[in-house]
Amino acid sequence: MAETKQTLRARRHWRVRSKIQGTQQRPRMSVCFSGRNIHVQFVDDLNGVTLAAVSTVEENLRKKKNQANVASAVQVGKLAAERAIAKNIKAVVFDRGGSRYHGKVKALADAAREAGLVF
Repeated sequence: MAETKQTLRARRHWRVRSKIQGTQQRPRMSVCFSGRNIHVQFVDDLNGVTLAAVSTVEENLRKKKNQANVASAVQVGKLAAERAIAKNIKAVVFDRGGSRYHGKVKALADAAREAGLVF
């Protein structure tokens, strides 16, 4: 029986999340790609607190058409790194969710690394 894309993504997401956990010193950088938007959160899993967040829903990143592309991912990655560094977050654990590490996910991660975050 062939597995669907949704079940493969769910299995990948479960596998990734079972291995990583964010702390206050090294929070989890959670990345979520919806059909139109990109959301990034820095989460302290031990206390259950979001330390910083960035999204293409924000006024300065909003565009008229599809925002979940590679160019937007680069912008969000840079802005996420700037906000994290402003909150004294220098090292993170990268959580790609159920997404594969290529395209938008890789572009966002590379932009965050170039802006000063350590994965």
